Amino acid sequence: MDRRTRAWFDRRLEEVLASLPDRVREMISPIPLYVEDYPSRKLARELGLRRRSDLCGLFSGVPLHEKRVDEPTVMLPDRVTLFREGILAAAASRGRVTEDAVREEIRITLLHEYGHYYGMSEEELE
Repeated sequence: MDRRTRAWFDRRLEEVLASLPDRVREMISPIPLYVEDYPSRKLARELGLRRRSDLCGLFSGVPLHEKRVDEPTVMLPDRVTLFREGILAAAASRGRVTEDAVREEIRITLLHEYGHYYGMSEEELE
């Protein structure tokens, strides 16, 4: 992905984040958000992806309802990662890649992945 497209995408992400209600921003702020072009080849293989652009986002970590204070374990930190190419591909699959379409895919993916942190299943997030 070229720098210009990356910057264009990142501006759409900032617009989505700014448009979220204060309460939602408060709820997602403790979990770091990362943005990458694609998932790694290793991750794509582990998830059984045909194309790396098939993944829009990923929550990594332990959902809030599964955390235990009385059982300390060594865990990777919680994080949400958005994948630019996956989100752009999803927007393209719905028609032209417009600012509105990309913002909508970002919003859907963002809320979906943070929903996993709060213990929601795939079915509940559909």
